Amino acid sequence: MRFAAIADIHGNAAALEAVLADIAAEGIETGDIVNLGDCLSGPLEAGRTADILVPLQLVTVRGNHDRYLIEHAAGDMHEWEADAFGQLTARHLDWLRTLPFDAVFRDVAYLCHARPQDDGTYWLDQVTPEGRVVLRDQSEIEAWAEGITQPLILCGHTHLPRAVRLSDGRLIVNPGSVGCPAYDDDLPVYHKVEAGSPLASYAILQKTEAGWSVSFRLVPYDHMAQSRLAERNGRPSWTAGLATGRLS
Repeated sequence: MRFAAIADIHGNAAALEAVLADIAAEGIETGDIVNLGDCLSGPLEAGRTADILVPLQLVTVRGNHDRYLIEHAAGDMHEWEADAFGQLTARHLDWLRTLPFDAVFRDVAYLCHARPQDDGTYWLDQVTPEGRVVLRDQSEIEAWAEGITQPLILCGHTHLPRAVRLSDGRLIVNPGSVGCPAYDDDLPVYHKVEAGSPLASYAILQKTEAGWSVSFRLVPYDHMAQSRLAERNGRPSWTAGLATGRLS
């Protein structure tokens, strides 16, 4: 069995197209792709991204930013949602409303955006009081995985490719971000998340005789065009992150 996992597209249609082309070149069909959420929010091409995603009918779970787009009033939205909302049609928003919090893919993989029961908390990483993003303690990671029976657990949210093996052999995988390689946040304290590369990230999961293998794929695309679009839309952190994978 072999399938692909994508996450955190954030309205970057060009990155999504490049990743989908790379997945197809790897011989993986559309029905063998799972999407871990945060699909549209950001200052790029939310409408075009939705036009690509909706017809694909991928197994998709809802991210926190997907939820903000359908729960927050237009005037109360964070800038990422405000930038995207005006590009979205009623059909796009109805699609977001259909997305579940979590899902199971073919009895082998549990899917959520961030962690079980909470779409806004980092699972594999944590933020120190000094604002550093580091690997979370194994005991906390395992406590949140309690009750999940599938051998694979897939999550996104931090935009950082990472795999953590649990003591019972289960594997938690974050495929990284398709469309947003760097961002900052004020909660729980100010911190930066930086992939260090502008390439679009996703993962391929394959079952072998020895267990599940993970291949992280970093895909080039015209990231500078998206950086310039963010600049035209007045979002300097996006401009820097899309250009370099770091924040200036």
